[in-house]
Amino acid sequence: MLNGFDTVICGGTVVTAGDSVPCDVGIRDGVIVALGRDLPGGTRRIDATGRLVLPGGIDAHCHIDQRSSAGGYTNDTWESGTRAGLAGGTTMLIPFVAQVKGQSLHDAVRRYHELADGKARSDYAFHLIVSDPTDEVLDRELPALIEAGYTSIKIYLTYEPLKLDDRQSLRVLETARREGALTMIHAENHEIIAWLTEKLVAAGRVRPEYHRVAHADVAESEGASRVIALAEVADVPVLIVHVSAQDAIAAIRRAQGRGQRVYAETCPQYLFLTETDLVRSGWEGAKCLCSPPPRDAANQELVWNGLIDGTFQIFSSDHAAYRFDGDRGKFSGGFDEATAGFHKIANGVPGLELRLPLLFSEGVLKDRISLNRFVELSATNAAKLYGVYPKKGTIAVGADADIAIWDPGLTRTVSIDMLHDDMDYTPYEGRVVTGWPVEVLVRGETAFKDDVVVAAPGNGKFVRCERSGMARPLGRSVHGFEPSTGAFAPWS
Repeated sequence: MLNGFDTVICGGTVVTAGDSVPCDVGIRDGVIVALGRDLPGGTRRIDATGRLVLPGGIDAHCHIDQRSSAGGYTNDTWESGTRAGLAGGTTMLIPFVAQVKGQSLHDAVRRYHELADGKARSDYAFHLIVSDPTDEVLDRELPALIEAGYTSIKIYLTYEPLKLDDRQSLRVLETARREGALTMIHAENHEIIAWLTEKLVAAGRVRPEYHRVAHADVAESEGASRVIALAEVADVPVLIVHVSAQDAIAAIRRAQGRGQRVYAETCPQYLFLTETDLVRSGWEGAKCLCSPPPRDAANQELVWNGLIDGTFQIFSSDHAAYRFDGDRGKFSGGFDEATAGFHKIANGVPGLELRLPLLFSEGVLKDRISLNRFVELSATNAAKLYGVYPKKGTIAVGADADIAIWDPGLTRTVSIDMLHDDMDYTPYEGRVVTGWPVEVLVRGETAFKDDVVVAAPGNGKFVRCERSGMARPLGRSVHGFEPSTGAFAPWS
């Protein structure tokens, strides 16, 4: 080890959420220990001349080795999911521990560790899906798990096996406020979707394109507005996930404008797919079926605007790798033309590997967003929201050396054959994308290079998440009522 460095990345432009600086990166024992011009020595030197040196991406919304509410099962394991992430410049995943009703949350966490530990190629943490908010879960299990480093919770307003009513949602928000956790919410109105689905199926309108009709824009906008109201009453920050619809974006923007801590996430499918993709020949539209669904082309521009103006804090894949063929995927109940229907198709699309190249190509290279905003959306804000910053999500002295070296001029045509997941299709087949990672490091060691993932299963480590400052309540009461204590200040 020369001059105290295991590795020096030299000649590139280091990009963070705040700066873009030509400089070298010195790494020792998996940690960044120096940034500067012409760093000497290093046992290994990586020439990044003409390339961008970015923090490894954090995909904070993906489904790995998980059963869907419709009975399907995601095909990507921790081995293949982290392999795909690395090939797309992502060095950390934060998927979900999904609690089944009646199940101990501690037991669910143990099961997911059994699936992930010793198999992941890159680092990871867990969110906790709460589908059964009993007194035991809210008063004992959640506080203990949050203290142990599982500091984010997800709840659903739809999907029969998962959905919570408003009272249950408020109880979860109350617990999150008290314990310092961040709550993520799938915000769609379940009853609107169920009623429309019933009517459509009765009328024989069951092809994939009718999923878009059942999951109407108003179902999402009502759900988002209701979440904002519940969060205001509980005086707690919330993150609304996979936002797609115009009125939902507007509701979030209004809440942010009046100072409420409402964070928002969007995903590739709302920038690069439209409702017309659900009308592909045969049942091919099922490949693009997800909830909320892709909307029209005009709506895409409104999602881009939300990325540009800061309405959205993070950009995640919502990777749900249900294969098109096979008995565990999109048609997990088996496919019969006479009985098939959009309401029986597993919800979700793959996108983990392509998340960052798509955003770079269409966002950065087309001058919609800056390189710094790209880093913020893809890594830094997720690290801050979920309590792993500055260990992850930036290039700074003391941070883990999770680094993606990008060739901004490398152009490829997307094909399922070039991807590294365990899927049998990509909804982005044939799209031309410019800008790809060519070498990716996890804690200072090369994990991906020249289109080959070299990190072995088990290379990844579980990362304990701290409580995020972005999850702190504002201290605003509704008409003088203080939700954590029950205290009431009379009107003046």
